[in-house]
Amino acid sequence: MIGVMLQGAGVSLEVFFLTLLFSLPLALPIAFGRMSKNRVLRGTVTVYLLIMRGTPLILQLIFIYFAPKYFYQFLNDSFAGMIASPGFWRGVKSILSYNRFTAVIIAFSLNYAAYFAEIYRGGIESIPKGQYEAAKVLGFTRPQTFGRIVLPQVVKRILPSAGNEVITLVKDTALAQVIGVAELFHAAQNAASREFSTTPIFIAGVFYFTMNWAVSLIFTWGEKKLSYYW
Repeated sequence: MIGVMLQGAGVSLEVFFLTLLFSLPLALPIAFGRMSKNRVLRGTVTVYLLIMRGTPLILQLIFIYFAPKYFYQFLNDSFAGMIASPGFWRGVKSILSYNRFTAVIIAFSLNYAAYFAEIYRGGIESIPKGQYEAAKVLGFTRPQTFGRIVLPQVVKRILPSAGNEVITLVKDTALAQVIGVAELFHAAQNAASREFSTTPIFIAGVFYFTMNWAVSLIFTWGEKKLSYYW
């Protein structure tokens, strides 16, 4: 039982780290788009944020996994007579097809990028405009101002909020089971059903608690390391 649950925990950790790997950098251009003076860009990003934050992650998982299959079927039914080449349709199908684990990473990354983007935006907009003006007087370019003056302060300010989201991500990895990915909670449920015991569920709880404890320690350490900004 423990071996199966360790495998499930490994999958959960993969989902966790890959989501952070993609969502954290993706959130930055989204945050800039949200603050853009271009109405079209700002409006597009706003709609994206509303959808990602306004619908359940479980629904997004189901949509991202199943939608390409239905879209391919629609294209095939609608245009098969116009484009009869089997090679073309095999290419379209290969583009629109991906496995369950990939669908989980795409859904999680898009969802968490929306939340991290708003955290970034709040941190960036909290920096007084006077600092930008002072940097300009000192001859700093805009990239230099952001990288050397604004970003270090933003990182310090957003750490508590970002930490909350990362802790939530650890728990949300359990949703991957919705489309059949055998992560930790899925393994615990199967073990509980086989053994007619709730012990595997409690063991899974210990795994989640340990992972979140580690995340909390890392973010607390990060806040202390950056405390010289105050």
